[in-house]
Amino acid sequence: MWRPPKSPHGLIQENLWPNEWKILISCLLLNQTTRKQVDKVIDDFFDRWPTPECFLSAHLGEVSHLLNPLGFHNRRPLTIYKFTVGYLEGRWEEPIELYGIGKYANDAWRIFYRGDWKSVEPQDHALNMYHKWLQERNEFN
Repeated sequence: MWRPPKSPHGLIQENLWPNEWKILISCLLLNQTTRKQVDKVIDDFFDRWPTPECFLSAHLGEVSHLLNPLGFHNRRPLTIYKFTVGYLEGRWEEPIELYGIGKYANDAWRIFYRGDWKSVEPQDHALNMYHKWLQERNEFN
């Protein structure tokens, strides 16, 4: 089984493995904001809603309040909710098929969850740094 190694880059997803849902949620939180902003809320988010099932029982107003520093605080909770419903239904092969998931989150999932990093060509700066770091390490080639 693939276990993504810890890099000197310290991507959020490295610490969330093997929790697939949390890896994808971190990507939704990172969309159109900075790592610095996400670091302020991600631990509280997962403390309150550690599983997708817990999240579905959340009051979206509470989620909105917590995510306010990230921007899109009215849209982001609904996106996470719709994504989580689809995630739990399980009728998908890759997360890009789920609501709100784009190339960045799908690439992160393939790298950190599936270990399919060799066939990924990330366009995100942080994923590129991690991907390049993996390529340079002989033990993973």
